[in-house]
Order: sequence, then C-alpha cells, then structure tokens
Amino acid sequence: MSQDKRSASPDDEDEQREYSSPACYLHEFETYNRVDSASRIIHASPERIYRAHMDPRELIAWLPPEGMTGRVDRFEPRVGGTYRMVLTYDQPSAAAKTTENSDSVQGRFVELVPDRLIAQQVTFDSDDPAFAGEMKITWTFMPAPEGTRVEVRCENVPKGISPEDHAAGLASSLANLAKFCE
Repeated sequence: MSQDKRSASPDDEDEQREYSSPACYLHEFETYNRVDSASRIIHASPERIYRAHMDPRELIAWLPPEGMTGRVDRFEPRVGGTYRMVLTYDQPSAAAKTTENSDSVQGRFVELVPDRLIAQQVTFDSDDPAFAGEMKITWTFMPAPEGTRVEVRCENVPKGISPEDHAAGLASSLANLAKFCE
C-alpha cells in the first residue's frame, strides 16, 4: 500500500471500499454461487427421459460425459432418497475431484415431479476445498413440438470446476441422453 493511501482520511471513498468487509464478503459469496446450464431438444417423450434418469442402470449408461464411465453404488429415487455415484476418467485427469482419475458424488433427491422435473443436491467426495459445498442440479423436461426440451441447471457450482469443462460435460451428457432415448 502506498504512503498516500495509508495517510488518507477515514472519509476517503477508496479507503472505505477497501476495508468494507461486509460488502467484500457478500461480493465474494455471490461470485461463488455460480450457475451453469445447458439444454437440448431430444426426440423422445418427457416420460421416456424421466425414466432414463430414475433407473440407475439407464442413468449410468448415458450420464458419464465423453471420456468417462460410471457406476452407481446406491440409488434411492424418492424425495429424501440418496445416491452415490462414481465417474471414472478413461485417462488420469487434472479435472478429477476424488482421485487422479475419478469423481465420486453423494446426492440427495429434493424434488421429483414425474415426467417434468428432478432436483437434487450433490457433494463431491474431495479433500480439495475448491470442490467443497453442495451443488443443486435441476433437470427439467418440457414438451416441445419436436419432442422434449431438456434443461439441466447447476447452482452453486464449486469454483474448482472450470466453466469450460462443465459446459463440455453437460453438453456431452445431453448428447448421450439424446442417443440413449431417441
């Protein structure tokens, strides 16, 4: 800090902003409440797409993005029900959250509207604070003339997930879902 800044009066506007911790903390919190979303028209009924989410064998067949495979260790598809899923990279990846080649998540279903909406809270099994916190994932299925508009919205995305990687992963999962259901 320059000598001029240190000797500035308490009424100095720049000085107040620099030390206005409540505003800084609020701004910092807001920047970590990132929302990522993606959507796609899929030539299948909302009922078929909903089923592909609610059956763990079907889910694991299409959900892992390109370059990954997965397994479901627990799956209780009801409001309040939990699941545990592990996605494994084909090659070790710097994007991995749990081990050098896997992402493990614990999830909980918070809202289920058959054939219309699935909302869940997920946490990553990771020691890295960049992946801490609970991310909300909401899938919506809206009838469209061509089939169903599927939207996935992720709120409170951990700062360790790059926007570019997340966008690519969401698009890949939606493409896999389309192939699986069409």
